[in-house]
Amino acid sequence: MTDSILYTREGALARLTFNRPAVLNAMDFEMGARWRDLAHEVTRDPEVGAVLLDANGPAFCAGGDVLQMGTSGASGADVTAAAHVIHEGIRAFVTSSTPVVAAVQGAVAGGGLGLMLTADYIVASRAARFVSRYANIGLTPDLGVSTLLPAAIGQRRALSLLLQDRTIDAETALEWGLVSELADDPAARAAEVARFWLEGATAAFGQAKRLVRTGAHRPFTENLDDEARTIGDSFDTPEATARIAAFAARTPKETR
Repeated sequence: MTDSILYTREGALARLTFNRPAVLNAMDFEMGARWRDLAHEVTRDPEVGAVLLDANGPAFCAGGDVLQMGTSGASGADVTAAAHVIHEGIRAFVTSSTPVVAAVQGAVAGGGLGLMLTADYIVASRAARFVSRYANIGLTPDLGVSTLLPAAIGQRRALSLLLQDRTIDAETALEWGLVSELADDPAARAAEVARFWLEGATAAFGQAKRLVRTGAHRPFTENLDDEARTIGDSFDTPEATARIAAFAARTPKETR
């Protein structure tokens, strides 16, 4: 179904909305392909300066559609192929220079944690709840959870979610660093975050995101080289030239 994820544009802001509320936005095979295709489209579009990821209904995402997997005659090979498809989309978002903000409400479970952590900034409702539940049905983590979750909250806390039947509330998620902030209206606050990026040094925000996201998986010396190239490239942009000139104009001469 092409409407399993809605795609709208508001100028340079691309909004992706999970749209299977009847099943808590669980991702089936078709939705996974839609996710991959939109991720490639959005991250390759030079006119997109930011992405807002949200969801319709009472929950953000309940992970994979296990009911479909269990009743459609799918094999383990089918599930592996579907995971690779969704992973393509996750890889596109995480490694791109396009910043992503997520608005999260209700339940986030299983692979929904990985999809949420695709975002660089996460605004959650105070009623949000987070749980793994993989092992409860005999499955192992996918959708980046085994990497993105410990990167966000640390290995011990990640294991406490994955190896226990534990649900954490929004306050705990904020304390652990699983989400960036809490809001009464996460969608409205996420839109404010996206506008802040778009009204500021858009390219610099995007490159800062890329450096942090890719840096954790490369040798330190490669990161230093990338930083040096990136700051040099950004220094020569018209945007940086104008902002540096404005900064210099505001700075008293005696402090220079």
